[in-house]
Amino acid sequence: MKVRADWPVRVIQLLAVPGLLVAFYLWLYHEGSLVAACTGSGWDDCGRVSGPGAPYSSIGPIPIALIGFVGYASIFGLIWLKDWVPWAEQNLAELLMGMTGLGFLFSVGLTLLELLVIHAICRYCVVSAIIMTILFVLAVINLRRRATLEP
Repeated sequence: MKVRADWPVRVIQLLAVPGLLVAFYLWLYHEGSLVAACTGSGWDDCGRVSGPGAPYSSIGPIPIALIGFVGYASIFGLIWLKDWVPWAEQNLAELLMGMTGLGFLFSVGLTLLELLVIHAICRYCVVSAIIMTILFVLAVINLRRRATLEP
């Protein structure tokens, strides 16, 4: 069995799907369309972190979860686009590195905000941060593999 050279890219695209689902759930929860699956108990309180009235759950009028949704959709779409647009394929490794790096830094900042300012965590936000961290690591692997495969 031969392993494809672009396996990190395909895994990134695959993992963007659960990221999309988590971000979409948090976006609907933020908008008040869904009831939270976790109840407030000490540090685990989705309502204080990403609920409709949470003070840090949006940047101005834009919900943080919507930003995450757009980020995951952009990552997924970029990988899909590489099969159709030559410049996307030529620059895919760098674009993925930039997009996942930005998402990773955003996730780190939000996690620090949860721990140091809000004093509560949202389990779904943690899942999203873990997914984004894995995407970033895979983008680094992909960039390094591409650098070693090119002459």
